[in-house]
Amino acid sequence: MLPDGERSATLTIRSGRIADIDDFGPADVTVPDSCVLLPGLVDSHVHVNEPGRTGWEGFASATAAAAAGGVTTIVDMPLNSIPPTTTVPALRRKQAAAAGSVHVDTAFWGGAVPGNVGELRALYEAGVTGFKCFLLPSGVDEFGCLDPAQLRATMERIASFDGLLIAHAEDAASITDPAGRAYPDFLASRPPEAEARAARALLTETRHSGCRTHIVHVSAATVLPLLADARAGGLPVTAETCPHYLTLSAENVGGTEFKCCPPIREAANRDALWQALRDGVLDCVVSDHSPCPPALKAGGFDTAWGGIASVQLGFSAVWTSAAARGFTLVDVARWMSTAPAWLAGLSRKGAIEVGRDADFAVVDPDATWTVDPSRLRHRHPLTPYAGMTLRGVVRETWLRGAPLNGGPPRGRLLIRG
Repeated sequence: MLPDGERSATLTIRSGRIADIDDFGPADVTVPDSCVLLPGLVDSHVHVNEPGRTGWEGFASATAAAAAGGVTTIVDMPLNSIPPTTTVPALRRKQAAAAGSVHVDTAFWGGAVPGNVGELRALYEAGVTGFKCFLLPSGVDEFGCLDPAQLRATMERIASFDGLLIAHAEDAASITDPAGRAYPDFLASRPPEAEARAARALLTETRHSGCRTHIVHVSAATVLPLLADARAGGLPVTAETCPHYLTLSAENVGGTEFKCCPPIREAANRDALWQALRDGVLDCVVSDHSPCPPALKAGGFDTAWGGIASVQLGFSAVWTSAAARGFTLVDVARWMSTAPAWLAGLSRKGAIEVGRDADFAVVDPDATWTVDPSRLRHRHPLTPYAGMTLRGVVRETWLRGAPLNGGPPRGRLLIRG
């Protein structure tokens, strides 16, 4: 899968990078006839939680799951670990926890929280890919949310060094406590307008500051015309959605393993997200892998932890639905590899091109498989995809020119660029 489309070719690899792409001919290693070579997937939205909450997920388990799913690079989110990645010393602790444990290459987001505006430039110079913020409580006490004045100051500061803000866009005033324990109660408590109001606030501040802005895990179709208008007006705005919003629907939600924030919405809303990908209004599809111990998923939708663990399943889940809707593997590679790599400023990732790292996912696009939670590699095998039959099997994952076969970790820690 090359930038100009799908075709047969021979790759020459030297020192872990693509040195040449030539017409198809004899090679030392060949891809099986039924398989396609995709650029290694780049998942720019992964909550690893180490250090501090390694019992939820750690670098070894999260990156093993990523490798099994064709993901060759992850970008770790700054919250749920203790301490969160909001200062340079906290980043160093995170990097120390990851060193020697990662099976795939790993970069890091910084965090923008109340009181750390003065830390942002130093974090950026230390190599974080950008800064995550919340516009409502994050769910963990150590990672606070920004009020309107703090958001403006943060975006002005980030714009001063041409950094990137990525934002969880839900408006707290639009959200209520669920009226009951069932999924319809939870869904009603977080209406689409909560996302739209937060998106409007972000776009207003983007116009004011010029800050590059990315909205994470868009679930509500009400946000899409706002994004389209902002982009048409030249604002530096991008956005992502996630496999669960594209493949699941509120009508078919089962237990609390389906709970996430913002929530999985109705099938008609899901169709609008697919149209936004077709139209280029949404840029990336990334996992928002956010696991927790099973005990935190107990109870009803009013109290269970909100997060879906899917870093291993993203390609197959997305390809199953994408193929049925007439999309191609070229589309999937753009959403799940090229665009996330560009977003995070990882210039050697995301495409099969000369000079890029020789990172590949060898996939059989027509093979099917049934999700068995016991075969998932993340720490706690809870998944809403359990028992589903998906299309697209990852046969091998290659990192910098060599296959990952479950051996010792050999991923590298990356900095922006």
